[in-house]
Amino acid sequence: MTEFSVTSERIDKYLGLTAKALEKVSIIDKPGSDNHAKAEDILGMVNAYYSDAQYFLSEGRGDDAFAAINYAHGWIDCGVRLGYLDGKGDWKLFTLSS
Repeated sequence: MTEFSVTSERIDKYLGLTAKALEKVSIIDKPGSDNHAKAEDILGMVNAYYSDAQYFLSEGRGDDAFAAINYAHGWIDCGVRLGYLDGKGDWKLFTLSS
């Protein structure tokens, strides 16, 4: 079986992309609504996986860090795609509905 290892530069690139996405995104619905609660839950998952990625990287576990940051971005991307989060039309950071 072939072993793969992700470079720290690539991990940093994806940490940066997800950080930009977190800065840009906002919750669409007003506080108290069911969709607002769902959006908060999504952002909670994003932040948990983002934090996990940073932890794994600090522990020298680059492959795990890369996996975690991709999960984080997948969660935020899903929130935008489903209409719980506003990605401000940024098709470079998010998969937008057509």
